[in-house]
Amino acid sequence: MALLNLEFSFDGVPGASIPGEWAHSGVVGSGDMEVLLFRRDQGGAVNVKVCTPVSGFDQVWKMVLQRFVAESGCGDLDLEINDNNATPFIVRLRLQQALAQAREEGGR
Repeated sequence: MALLNLEFSFDGVPGASIPGEWAHSGVVGSGDMEVLLFRRDQGGAVNVKVCTPVSGFDQVWKMVLQRFVAESGCGDLDLEINDNNATPFIVRLRLQQALAQAREEGGR
């Protein structure tokens, strides 16, 4: 199975990052995904790398990620997503869980 790598960048909120240097949430399992968050001082930008086995959904990924960044108020983050056929609903849920967990636990 060939994996597709997608990269996106969005304007976020400067300084609205996570307390720890990094955080991890989820697993790469059937219909699920893993999220890695890294705090980076980059003027509020949120950069996202997605590794997925599903092609043809670039615009769906972009829309889901753009909406997540806008509604969560996050910024100064690099996100790495390892996807295994997660639906847009699961993507959004896992991103929200990862960010909430990182903000509550300080990242570890």
